[in-house]
Amino acid sequence: MDKPVFKRILLKLSGEALMGSLSYGICEDTIKEIARQIKDVKELGVDVCTVIGGGNIFRGVKGAAMGMDRASADYMGMLATVINGLALQDALEKMDVQTRVISAIEMREIAEPYIRRRALRHLEKGRVVIFVAGTGNPYFTTDTAASLRAMEMGADVILKATKVDGVYDKDPMVYADAKRIKTITYIEVLDRNLRVMDSTAISMCMENHMPIIVFSIKEYGALKRIVLGENLGTLVK
Repeated sequence: MDKPVFKRILLKLSGEALMGSLSYGICEDTIKEIARQIKDVKELGVDVCTVIGGGNIFRGVKGAAMGMDRASADYMGMLATVINGLALQDALEKMDVQTRVISAIEMREIAEPYIRRRALRHLEKGRVVIFVAGTGNPYFTTDTAASLRAMEMGADVILKATKVDGVYDKDPMVYADAKRIKTITYIEVLDRNLRVMDSTAISMCMENHMPIIVFSIKEYGALKRIVLGENLGTLVK
């Protein structure tokens, strides 16, 4: 068996990644496929934690744009991430993968409260840890939560799963001549305003030398291939 190049990863999943071909909500086949990819990586002996978004259900920024109070809208978005986290937990545990959902907003009936040392123990015991509710604070995105949790958990890399196979010089959905960037620096991402992660998350990764690999979760076996060292997607370093 090939040897993984990472011992511990943080997988950042957007809420949109769970929609599949749907325009809203959670696609059953898509979440099963994501769970299978996570299981494949776990079987390599790699510690896996994940931060999940809620944009497939509710996005705080859009709520604020509709006239809602921004803090209230953000809290609603955080609750949407909890729904997604529970769905991913269900899909994983049906594949006999032990998981723990850990929430930045306390709701003990359905998730554990976030305690750093407890989360680390879960990873050491081989469980997949699913972080939900972002940082627990409004005005911060789940990208920032992913950067924060990656540092706290001692992850080797952030793997950002998206609908496209990396970072492009311009929108590949609009421009046919858009070119994929294989490697880019944090500063270039900020200077060129490329939408890899928000600027707070990128700055945090830069300060703590945390590499980010942006890849397509739709590509068959992509997660395992990256963990085994295959050069997929875009590396931000």
